[in-house]
Amino acid sequence: MKVITGFHSIEERVNVFAKEKERTQKKADEADNCKIFYNKIGPRVKKILETAQKAGVVSQKVDEAKLDELVQDLPQALQDHRGIVMTVTGEKQSAQNLVDFESWLKQSDEKQKQTVVILDKVTDPHNVGAILRSCDQFGADLVIIPEHNSASNIGENEVIGRTSAGASAWVPVSIVNNLTRAAEMLKQKGFWIYGADAGGETCSNIDFADKTVIIMGSEGNGISSLLEKQCDSIVSIPTCGKIDSLNVSVAAGVLLYELYRRKLQNQK
Repeated sequence: MKVITGFHSIEERVNVFAKEKERTQKKADEADNCKIFYNKIGPRVKKILETAQKAGVVSQKVDEAKLDELVQDLPQALQDHRGIVMTVTGEKQSAQNLVDFESWLKQSDEKQKQTVVILDKVTDPHNVGAILRSCDQFGADLVIIPEHNSASNIGENEVIGRTSAGASAWVPVSIVNNLTRAAEMLKQKGFWIYGADAGGETCSNIDFADKTVIIMGSEGNGISSLLEKQCDSIVSIPTCGKIDSLNVSVAAGVLLYELYRRKLQNQK
């Protein structure tokens, strides 16, 4: 059984079921596997319960002790249920390295220096695999991939698995619905966001923050405009070749190495 806490995580799931029911006029099969347990009915919980009812998700009022029991095996940062918990049974087992973004974010305060990579519409599984390999070698803490317009089937894509040399099974990956919102949430947690683009400031001139996010855009269109607005700085890699730019996976590897190199220097 999977246990989910956090208003946004629960709300997002029931919203998906509600939209599915509205579109098809029938309850989503997955809704039968979910159940909401609640105790305190504040405005946010009330809204979730109303949506859950529309979606056909069963809700049950319980005492505080029952909620505490449900979350007792979760990491400490996720045990603050705030009066509502969702359980999911019978869900297909996902890859072990796939992590819930909000859950990861709640625990991000525990580590002072972190590197996150956001892949914006990187659809070629060869590139995704190569980037994951670099993330493994240079110690990236998380890779964020959008659910749509990307090679997001990390655990099932053989090309990603082969190209990453197995790193796709180890590097923590979060698949999110909205990259812009994910970037905003990272900024709220103290991360500085750097977008990779050939027209940016040379990486050697940038004093990267302890908590750094690197955004890699698609080779065709680069970083989307909404996501670019979230960037604190645009960073480039100095080159001397005759073609326009580096392949996205090569560029990611260079930037990750630069961050790792500086980390090693600071440890001396």
